Amino acid sequence: MDEIRPLHPMRVRSIFVSDVHLGFKGCQATLLLDFLRSSRCDNLFLIGDIIDVWNMRNGVYWPQSHNDVIRTILGKAKHGTRVYYIPGNHDDVFRDYDGIRFGNLSIHLDYIHTTADGRRLLLLHGDEFDGVVQCSPWLAHVGGRAYAVLLWLNRYVNRVRRRFGYRYWSLAAFLKHKVKNAVSYISNFEEVVSRAARKRRVDGLVCGHIHRPEIRRMNGVLYCNDGDWVESCSALVEHPDGRLELIDWSVMTKQWPKTAAAERTLDTAA
Repeated sequence: MDEIRPLHPMRVRSIFVSDVHLGFKGCQATLLLDFLRSSRCDNLFLIGDIIDVWNMRNGVYWPQSHNDVIRTILGKAKHGTRVYYIPGNHDDVFRDYDGIRFGNLSIHLDYIHTTADGRRLLLLHGDEFDGVVQCSPWLAHVGGRAYAVLLWLNRYVNRVRRRFGYRYWSLAAFLKHKVKNAVSYISNFEEVVSRAARKRRVDGLVCGHIHRPEIRRMNGVLYCNDGDWVESCSALVEHPDGRLELIDWSVMTKQWPKTAAAERTLDTAA
């Protein structure tokens, strides 16, 4: 297996990541680790579902690469990066620690960040605007299990694609964007979240939750979703001048997301 080599450090003002799902076999921890080690920032915003506590209730899965992600984040905090942790629904146990600070790491239910060019952005995970999560938690758990099955199938689909030289393709993302109910759910979520941000009188918002990276204007505010590290391997970055950009790390580095089996091979070799 080819060794992943970090690029020259990318210097930005802020990095926004969410939906990492450490503790879940579909987590692309190796790619995230490469991204974090290849980036330097003043602010690192962790916008929910960083640790998948839901999934670990069914049995602990925690390879070395997942541990390395936590150590790298704490290392950044130790060396001056301000780390803001905004828990989501999969790591909601940490919401009880709202307002707690550990050195340069602090926990918040939501947060307002001011960009270098003066724009105020509301940062939240977004599950509080998800009717399924709020009204039918059991259905959300069932959906999570179905999602895990899709990711399992995805490994075999992409094994064939890779042999023929095709780039990585997400079966789960394809189905979400094609199935009518899923498309309607995503559109409704974006609409409700952007309206909530407008009521808070901010210039924009950054959220996660639905695993769909996007930047666009909605309801008079800038809607930003930083994606995830299961399917898209994406992050939102703020440049020194305040400009916001979505980064697709697997495309930028031409690296294929690692499967759970590949991570186990790396862990054994280590």
